[in-house]
Amino acid sequence: MIAERHAAVVCQAASVLLRYPDEDVRDRVPLVTGAVTALPPGAARSALARFLEHLADTSPRDLAEHYVATFDRRRRCCLYLTWWTDGETRRRGQALASLKDRYRSGCLELGGNELPDYLPVVLEYAAIGDLADGLALLQEHRAGIELLRLALRDAGSPYTAVVEAVCALLPGPSPQDRAAAQRLARSGPPQETVGLELEPYDPAPSGGARR
Repeated sequence: MIAERHAAVVCQAASVLLRYPDEDVRDRVPLVTGAVTALPPGAARSALARFLEHLADTSPRDLAEHYVATFDRRRRCCLYLTWWTDGETRRRGQALASLKDRYRSGCLELGGNELPDYLPVVLEYAAIGDLADGLALLQEHRAGIELLRLALRDAGSPYTAVVEAVCALLPGPSPQDRAAAQRLARSGPPQETVGLELEPYDPAPSGGARR
């Protein structure tokens, strides 16, 4: 099992790398690279290092275009975790409010344009708020995260590696296909089965949760 301090580094690195690659994110990449290099060998480090190599070899314009094409235009590549559990229902609003309360207890206040179920926000909460609760939250949404990973893999996106790093922090092996991920959903908390067969809606305007 990866040490707590290393898990926090993985969460913080993934939180940065899953955001829209604007100038602020690109300016933070050298710090992320140094932190990832200092991690012990393992699946999470290898996956993040793979993605960082892609960043180093790709122009800012191409990075931005790929991000938009992947996360803003591919409906199955949804970074908003309560979509996977609650879909487009009233329950989603309740789930978002509950997440905000959870973050406040961990001393994390959101920016005005950030939704609390945005995966980079959840990862930031784990990294700098409450690591144990943040990892528990990721595990609660394991099925959705795994389905996101599989959708990115099927799309041939380099972002697959970042989500793989997140999954490496969670107990048990990752499912290898969508059917297995849906079985994982059915074996977890009942609410994790809600929305899995629906087509994702666009939960925010393009870049709506970006800093």
